Amino acid sequence: GLFAPYWRPDARGCVLGLTQYSTKHHLARAALEAIAFQVTEVLKCMEQDAPSSAVSALRVDGGASANNLLMQLQADILGAPVARPADLETTARGAAVAALIGVGKWTVDRAFDQESAISKASEPRSFSSQISKEEREYRTSRWSDAVSKSLGWETMTK
Repeated sequence: GLFAPYWRPDARGCVLGLTQYSTKHHLARAALEAIAFQVTEVLKCMEQDAPSSAVSALRVDGGASANNLLMQLQADILGAPVARPADLETTARGAAVAALIGVGKWTVDRAFDQESAISKASEPRSFSSQISKEEREYRTSRWSDAVSKSLGWETMTK
């Protein structure tokens, strides 16, 4: 199935545009592009639900954000800057710090002192779109075509 934002259980995975010259590298890039397109689609749906909160930048963290190509693709497809912190696991770190504060092992002041020391260890990175609006619209159109070809493949009968 295809989940957010489509919610189509009849969708099936497909890889389109393969040729005899396609390699595992092309497949890996296609997987990264799919992530970027799906994230962009979910953000666009969020903008439709709350028009006053258009995405002007995307802040990321987590394991996938370590991939520079994915972050550049995301900036290109979204058409907005993508900001990656020096510490890629800020969500997990935040949960751990909140737990330490909650059980009285740390204070809020200590948590912020640790955070500033951690953030000085390495620099954050920002990615800006490197493609034109026309190229972005073309790629998005091709993605939409591919998604439409993945629908209607459910084979279960009742």
